[in-house]
Amino acid sequence: MLRSYLRLALFALGLLVGVQVPGFLEAYSRHVEARRLEAEQALGGFHDTARRFFDGDLAALVAHYRESQDPVIQSDAASVDRLVQRASLLEREWQAMQRPWYARAWHVLLGAERSLRAEVWRSYEFRVLLAPDAVAWGIGSALLLAWLVESLLLALSYPLRPRSRRQRGYR
Repeated sequence: MLRSYLRLALFALGLLVGVQVPGFLEAYSRHVEARRLEAEQALGGFHDTARRFFDGDLAALVAHYRESQDPVIQSDAASVDRLVQRASLLEREWQAMQRPWYARAWHVLLGAERSLRAEVWRSYEFRVLLAPDAVAWGIGSALLLAWLVESLLLALSYPLRPRSRRQRGYR
């Protein structure tokens, strides 16, 4: 009886963890989009300058700043370069979050920018969503977790079973 309750509790835990996945993916996607828009806005004036003088090439603008004799402009080259790199990173992350659900989940799990994922994790609020994708994630992860733990426990207990009991199972 206790074993049945433990299985039920394990299934419930898997379900509760699984329903968080779509919410976290959505939170990550919104966070990346907000940061991307913010980075674009910060680069707005530099984009205008690059369009006027360098055919829109921000890298050429940064190179020009670095070659300048003015130390203030040389110093700004590093700042603009960091902004350009950040905007590029956020654009790649945003593009990754436009793919199908399984690709987004895989990306956030293994390929996402760690600092962004950590920011979202710190501010994420756990909720039980009843949206179809959350329910599907919940049931899928509950079944997977229950199956993995049950298989692991059976594999670990196999050597401990009496030999005669093991042989009866093969007949």
